[in-house]
Amino acid sequence: MNKLSDTRTIFLPLFLQIFRFGIVGLTAAAIHISIVILLVQYEGLEPLAANIFGFAIAFQMSYWGNRLWTFSDAAVLHRVALPKLLLVQIVNFLANESLFYVFLTLHLPYPIALFLVLTILPVFTFISSKLWVFR
Repeated sequence: MNKLSDTRTIFLPLFLQIFRFGIVGLTAAAIHISIVILLVQYEGLEPLAANIFGFAIAFQMSYWGNRLWTFSDAAVLHRVALPKLLLVQIVNFLANESLFYVFLTLHLPYPIALFLVLTILPVFTFISSKLWVFR
């Protein structure tokens, strides 16, 4: 084998996994943001409260999308992966809600604040999912 094919063999699967994770994440983020905006605009909830609902629903889409597509080659059982991802997502949610609160206290509009939060935290989620949850 030459160096180019070795590089492809090593990096192509990782690239595809990151790409799939990104698609699942963008879909989950779109669901999350949409739910928050709908609950704030039409139900009158405070953004931090609406964020709880958005996060909970997006979590389910994220779990199943990553389990069935991003990390589909992982042989980990659902009863093992789900509690692990739930723990990762609890930590993620605490960071999410904390950053969201900080951005809101800086008087950023809540959609922009939420967008910023949802672009910062996925790196943690990918690394912990790849190295622990779906392993």
